[in-house]
Amino acid sequence: MNVPLWVWAATILGMVAVLVIDLAIVDHPWSKKKGPQEFGIRQAAWWAVFYVGLAIVFGLGLMYFGGSTAGAEYFAGFITEKSLSVDNLFVFYLLMGAFAVPKKYQHEVLLIGIVIALVMRGFFIVLGAQVINAWSEVFYLFGLFLIYTGYKIVRDHLKGDEEQQDFTQNPAVRLVKRFWPVTDDYHGAHMTVKLDGRRHVTPMLLVIVAIGVVDLVFAVDSIPAIFGLTQDAYIVFTANAFALLGLRQLYFLLAGLMDKLAYISWGLSAIMVFIGAKMILHALHENGVHAPEIGIGASLTVIIGIMTITIVGSLVKSRADERRRQAVSVGAEGDDARERT
Repeated sequence: MNVPLWVWAATILGMVAVLVIDLAIVDHPWSKKKGPQEFGIRQAAWWAVFYVGLAIVFGLGLMYFGGSTAGAEYFAGFITEKSLSVDNLFVFYLLMGAFAVPKKYQHEVLLIGIVIALVMRGFFIVLGAQVINAWSEVFYLFGLFLIYTGYKIVRDHLKGDEEQQDFTQNPAVRLVKRFWPVTDDYHGAHMTVKLDGRRHVTPMLLVIVAIGVVDLVFAVDSIPAIFGLTQDAYIVFTANAFALLGLRQLYFLLAGLMDKLAYISWGLSAIMVFIGAKMILHALHENGVHAPEIGIGASLTVIIGIMTITIVGSLVKSRADERRRQAVSVGAEGDDARERT
């Protein structure tokens, strides 16, 4: 799809404007309560709906002006990146707890993380497009990498590696601590403060550095995934951007539901393996081997189907676990009553 430069510029400026307006409204500069406020569930729900609606409207517009194939590629990419962002949220959730970030500052940390993620993914999109144009065989590497990533997601989930990981001790954080003293407590939203005549960094800077590292890791995973669905740089960028724009609202909305998404890792793993296989088949086809091609319509159907099964299965398991806990609790109370009598 041939996208003029002015459309690129308008798209990026529009996204920046949405982020600025979002931050201004969330911070309530006109409110009597000065300083950042805690992000409420109801507020997060409305913003999450707004961002999903915005992404859908953009996709419909893309389908109208760019054709049904472009629209289908965008929606497949958006759903894939949104699904992967749920895994990001789980890591962000653990990271916020590891650094004990006060709730009223969490949305600012997430906003900075989203900006870092957008910049990093923009860089990887440009790099990926150049590599694909120069060397089509890279699809073999991308495909194998995604299949391995799918395996690693399930392996780490079964081993509980994410829960056991110490996010406060990654190499980037240790490097900052090596050169600057760190305060024990947060000083508002300040990243540095001057104490006793010496400049100190605060935990706020450390958590932002840690989020930047996490964003880099997830960018390496997600960009090959969406290039397996479309090679159009504009669609790749916009699908990533719209998946990220509502990420912090989704964080507050799902923060209390993280433990209920029991099968999310299995669903993400299945999507990564599917896209990896699709990329390898595409590479074989491009190199003259008689191999079936998986169309974008079939890809979109498979991705939606996997995520639907994953979410429904997780909710069913969560309710069954809750009923079992209640039954055990009632049984224990009955035993205590019989012992007292």
